[in-house]
Amino acid sequence: MARYQVILAYDGTGFTGSQRQANSRTVQGELEKALCKLGWLDRAILMAGRTDTGVHATGQVAAFDLEWKHSADKLLWALNKHLPSDLVVKNASLASADFHPRFDATSREYRYRVFFEPIRDPLRSKFLWRTWPAVDEDALKRNASIFTGKHDFAAIGSRTTPKGTTVRTLTKAEWKKMPDGEWQFEVRADAFLYRMVRRLVFVQVAVAQGRSSIEKVRHALIKHEELIAGLAPAHGLTLVEVTYGSHD
Repeated sequence: MARYQVILAYDGTGFTGSQRQANSRTVQGELEKALCKLGWLDRAILMAGRTDTGVHATGQVAAFDLEWKHSADKLLWALNKHLPSDLVVKNASLASADFHPRFDATSREYRYRVFFEPIRDPLRSKFLWRTWPAVDEDALKRNASIFTGKHDFAAIGSRTTPKGTTVRTLTKAEWKKMPDGEWQFEVRADAFLYRMVRRLVFVQVAVAQGRSSIEKVRHALIKHEELIAGLAPAHGLTLVEVTYGSHD
């Protein structure tokens, strides 16, 4: 018996989130079904974090204990043989017996993808949020920096546990414009509040569209006051990486 760590990628469109739920198709549920076909007898796998319905991942991390007589590479291929087409194991490796993908994580990184067009684009709309009107591009890039550092994000997200803190430390928050006009918001933190990234994106876009102001955002962060209501849709969000140990 050994503990294994796997890195997962999935298209979240067909999942009601990553965490197992009764009578719903989830990432955890599909992975556990595949493991059962390899003789796994445990009650539940461990995951680095929860993603909502429709959210994607290229770097979700899971761990489980399994009696497996072959290499980790053969485990990867065996699992992928039994997984559906919208979920794949990208990497499998042995881990320490006490490894926990959630509690041992030192940072998580997400990417949100958006494009600003008046007319929908069926070839991009599955993985990008389309919104209009256009934004002040300089403001979008400039204002992201106010979120970096240690802040109380009570105005942005909700606690992940009833008595949990709303203080988080962001080490990266930046917008990039791609050659095709797509915009990507990349954000890294020690941890995230519930729906925090989607709120960050919505608020920043609202400011860059002239529907709010960066002064109001700064004030709300300090005073923990409510900001403009709204949430960027789930399908634009991807969990990119979970880091263990220091991040260069």
